[in-house]
Amino acid sequence: MARTDLTLGELSTRDHAFYGLVWAGTTLSALVDQALTRAHDLPLSWFEVMLWLNGQDEPVAASDLGAKTLLSRSQVSRVVDALRARGLVERAPSPTDARSVRIALTADGRRAFAEADATRRAALAEVFHDRLDEADIAALETVWAKLKQRRPQDGPTTPG
Repeated sequence: MARTDLTLGELSTRDHAFYGLVWAGTTLSALVDQALTRAHDLPLSWFEVMLWLNGQDEPVAASDLGAKTLLSRSQVSRVVDALRARGLVERAPSPTDARSVRIALTADGRRAFAEADATRRAALAEVFHDRLDEADIAALETVWAKLKQRRPQDGPTTPG
């Protein structure tokens, strides 16, 4: 059976740009997820939680992780449980709120994150890093900053 070359048809430049962002995000995320899972048995959602934890000097509230990641509260909880079972994160009671738990990477978690981040970079080298020059990266940074700006009518802030 012959394969049909599908097109999006006639789109405005704004619609084309939007679907281009969706395509890029989906495609690059799937590529990274596959590389991380294959090399480290670490899905992208786990890596994302570790990414946020790696940037912190102190343990953080699980609710703060949920607010920053693209994961729901229950997904964050499941990911933290899975990472904890592997010895990559630890939980500690909050010093200010007895009902709250704070999460931190363990030393093993920081090592695992560094290894996984090297895998992420290698997976993206040919399809992202090698194709985009500094001007492209600066343009993307400008676009992301504009898209992340919160207007009062937008409601809650977006992750990142």
